[in-house]
Amino acid sequence: MIDDWTVDEALQLTQDWCAIPSVKGDDKALRAQADEVRCWLQHQLGAEIICSDPSGDRPPVIHARIDVGAATTVILYNMYDVMPATPDGWSVDPFCGGIVDLPEIGESFVARGAENNKGPLAGMFWALKALSSAGRLRVNVEVLVDGEEESGSRAMRDYLADPSCPVRPSASAIFPSFCEYGGGPPRLYLGFSGIAKGEVRVEGGAWGGPKAAVHSSNAPWIANPASRLVEALSLIGKPPTGELARISIDEEAKAVIANLALTFDPAAELHFRRTETFALEGDGLALLQYVLSTASFNISSLESMPLGSDGVIPYGARAGFELRAPPSLDPADFLARYRQALETVPGAVLAVTDSYPGSRFAADAPGIGPLLKSYEKTALARPQIWPWAIGAAPAYAFARHAKSFLLAGAGRGGNAHGIDEFMTLEGFRRFIDSIALWLDLIADEAEEAAR
Repeated sequence: MIDDWTVDEALQLTQDWCAIPSVKGDDKALRAQADEVRCWLQHQLGAEIICSDPSGDRPPVIHARIDVGAATTVILYNMYDVMPATPDGWSVDPFCGGIVDLPEIGESFVARGAENNKGPLAGMFWALKALSSAGRLRVNVEVLVDGEEESGSRAMRDYLADPSCPVRPSASAIFPSFCEYGGGPPRLYLGFSGIAKGEVRVEGGAWGGPKAAVHSSNAPWIANPASRLVEALSLIGKPPTGELARISIDEEAKAVIANLALTFDPAAELHFRRTETFALEGDGLALLQYVLSTASFNISSLESMPLGSDGVIPYGARAGFELRAPPSLDPADFLARYRQALETVPGAVLAVTDSYPGSRFAADAPGIGPLLKSYEKTALARPQIWPWAIGAAPAYAFARHAKSFLLAGAGRGGNAHGIDEFMTLEGFRRFIDSIALWLDLIADEAEEAAR
């Protein structure tokens, strides 16, 4: 469906945008990238800019509209921020990018943002342009582009939650991405987990801890903030996986998981060569049922202050955490109980930087059938369907505006956030094809439903 010229132009746009280091904290680069996105929408797609306020203290939310007078509207969501990177270990400069023949992967474009998510952003725009230029775009499109996805999408979530939000009611919302994870079959998630992030910290002071580091010989009579932190962490989550609670999986989800387990490879999932690195025993079905039903508290970092000191009682200690929960459980409920439990630990403080619930939608929700059909036509393997993702996404924020929120797109990328982030050239073509096909097929779905 997509010609060579379109793919070449999309690749060039990807390279141009990956050259902009739009990382958190680099306000100049973030605004430069936002300007590029806004200008492309206006001048290449003829979109109406509904919102793009560059005067605030956060990267602007960009909301654009393409109205073709159709009865059906869809949302295309994406992001323009990326993670930091230095050239160390990369095959090419991460903010220049280049074509690299990666071992066991093939010809790929390598750059920071190639997979996550400037490649998909550029490919999404060119899929839209290809249909629009050919007069074949048969749905109205609300385009939403986020500059804070890597740090929680707070501005986008606030925008969507505003009672006066101008986003039109939509059949489906998609987040175009490379969904052939690890080179496997493309995935479809029928929902997303919720998440809370923050830290537990203990600081010295009146409760008996030191205000500054002191010699460890004083341990018998001065309370240790690090020990208090261990006590605080013992009040939530069973070791070693941090399990908080488990849900009963309903019959619809059980059927989806049973079918998923037929082709699920636990070792390949985490790229391990030996399955005994899992903390739990069981086959693919057992592991899937456990991970999808479990709310867990992950300790992502531990440190005491001052850092790197031996032979002292520290003056403070902290633990960073992520609390993830399946869609039927709200992370905020666990945090409320934990905050109450921490009242028994002198000096312990719970600081939450972000929290939002999961979201789930029906297996026959609008947009799902067209996505599966697009994979059948473009992908190399039968799609893999999950009842919901174990990862979090702010799908709940889109639920007011669309009947489904889908990660969508054929194609392979990898090493997001890491060295030599890439997208395969062959997969990039499939990705653009799959997004264009989805837009075409969801128009078919809407027309058939209207008959």
